[in-house]
Amino acid sequence: MIHLFNGFQNPFGGSERETLELYRLLGAEQQVRLWATSSRVSDELMRQFPIRRVSPTTRNVPDGGTYVFLGAHWRNRMWPYLIARPRRLIYVFNTFHPKIIALTTRMPRLLGWPDAELVLISDFQRRLLQVEGIVHPSPIDIDRFSPQPARPDGPFTVGRLSRDTADKHHPDDVALYESLLADGVAVRIQGGMPLKGRLAPHPQLELLPVGQFAAEKFLPTLDVFYYRTGSHVETFGRVVIEAMACGLPVVCHSHGGYADHIRHGENGFLFETTRQASRILAELKADPALRARVGHEARQTVERLFSPNALQQRLDFYRF
Repeated sequence: MIHLFNGFQNPFGGSERETLELYRLLGAEQQVRLWATSSRVSDELMRQFPIRRVSPTTRNVPDGGTYVFLGAHWRNRMWPYLIARPRRLIYVFNTFHPKIIALTTRMPRLLGWPDAELVLISDFQRRLLQVEGIVHPSPIDIDRFSPQPARPDGPFTVGRLSRDTADKHHPDDVALYESLLADGVAVRIQGGMPLKGRLAPHPQLELLPVGQFAAEKFLPTLDVFYYRTGSHVETFGRVVIEAMACGLPVVCHSHGGYADHIRHGENGFLFETTRQASRILAELKADPALRARVGHEARQTVERLFSPNALQQRLDFYRF
């Protein structure tokens, strides 16, 4: 039995989506259970998936096997002392907070659990943290995303997708979006509520709340996917990989886990400054053939990253 633990607080959160996709993949061949570690678990997720709350008083607890914690940890809680000892303990670490690694890997003597095995989600994360662990890209069902024919009608559209939090948006991007709009480019941002009041209304500007459209519906409405965050740094950035799966050319700031998979000018573009980003976007606007070539290579990259053989090797890690 494999038990997957997550807070399950946000239906659009990266760790929640990672946990649910791992549940889908592993559950195809063996028994897997979902456990909520937070009291603020999303009612929507509880309705959609067989998520259980850990409750020793009602004996609703994991019963041994492999315990996998994703974006959650078990320290400073009583229930780990009241449940069956796991055969294996795996921690999928998807942040940059080394204190959480310490919380999870240093076992209280009384607990008697096995040593934690660490899974990181990008080489970028491993380099910055300087820790040892196996690297598994966040699992994505790329069959949900498919390249679309070039859009013959409508303006050239640049957009992005993220959660509705201010740290997901770089302050310099307001001026970039204003410049794009002035040049006749349409700007479409889902998760753009933090920009309301900072960007003046414009007929070619759309600021949508998170969850307005599923990612596989929203991304094909774009010609180019643009991404840069503020104080938040992406350990992986699954939305960038989803955009690549749609055959979109991606233009991304170079500081993020997704950059491990982008070869500048071949399957996407990386930039350091706003001026560089503006130049790349202008080149893509002027050259449909360039967009098509880079987008095609982006899709090929994602297909290799999530090929059946690559997925099988990662899943086998949890099964044995």
